[in-house]
Amino acid sequence: MKRITSLLALLSLLAGCTSKETKTDGTIVTTIGMIADITRQIVGDKKEVVNLIPEGLDPHTHSPTKSEMDKVKQADLVLYNGLHLEAKFGQILEARAKQGLQTLAVAENLADVELLQAEGENDPHVWNDVLIWSKVAENITNKLAEIDPDNADHYRTNLKTLQNKLSKLNDYAIESIASIPQDKRVLVTAHDAFSYMARSYGLTVRGVQGISTDAEASPRDRKDLVEFLVEKQIPAVFVETSVNDKSIRSVIESCAAQNHQVTIGGKLYSDCMGEKGTPEGTYIGMINHNITTITNALGGQAEGFKE
Repeated sequence: MKRITSLLALLSLLAGCTSKETKTDGTIVTTIGMIADITRQIVGDKKEVVNLIPEGLDPHTHSPTKSEMDKVKQADLVLYNGLHLEAKFGQILEARAKQGLQTLAVAENLADVELLQAEGENDPHVWNDVLIWSKVAENITNKLAEIDPDNADHYRTNLKTLQNKLSKLNDYAIESIASIPQDKRVLVTAHDAFSYMARSYGLTVRGVQGISTDAEASPRDRKDLVEFLVEKQIPAVFVETSVNDKSIRSVIESCAAQNHQVTIGGKLYSDCMGEKGTPEGTYIGMINHNITTITNALGGQAEGFKE
């Protein structure tokens, strides 16, 4: 009965979402803060950007509310990550796109980007590679120029400014991670959200859970992870701001039972940014925090990125 009720609710949202009588209100709607932040830097004062999924909530498991879908219906453009990050939300937005309404899955169809695979699916966490996120910014800019050609030059000028900052941030990430002793460049978190970061900056990454927080780690997976940490003498593991830390603390306790002390190296922003008004409430601030925290906890040296 619960499944039937959920299906009826989804169909109801879709019906409202595809109404041809809906009038747009000039806003750009985004699903996650990382998209919202770079979009605001691109549009400047030309458009209002409204983000839907609040910081601290997990996009993998978030179900859209009626209020959120009302905003989707009224938007000039809806930007979402895609690659199944937004789960139920993504299904609705894909249906909206098929109706000819303006949407863009910003992490899909990226030129010259090799998407990582995990558990038979594309890994959606592309923002953890700064240069890939720079390409995402270009995707967004091209879409904005298409729907609003009068302001295309404005968007492209702002894109260049943003991409210059992201290039410097990428350099900071490379230099910081390189300062960690090579045998300690291991990033262990609650779920596998950092594979793009690992590939680009030279880390080995392990998650207690898979790429989605819906996944459950098996006892064998946990045992293998504990044995890995003990064997490699990894000093720290990390919790995530949007994921329950129970699984990580269980791993720490299991390591202690084998006489290897592992600390929590800090909190990382995996699927969402920090609170609005904080440095971590921006994309650059989020990545800066993560890289700096990881580097210092694993024995490297990082003083923080300065724009």
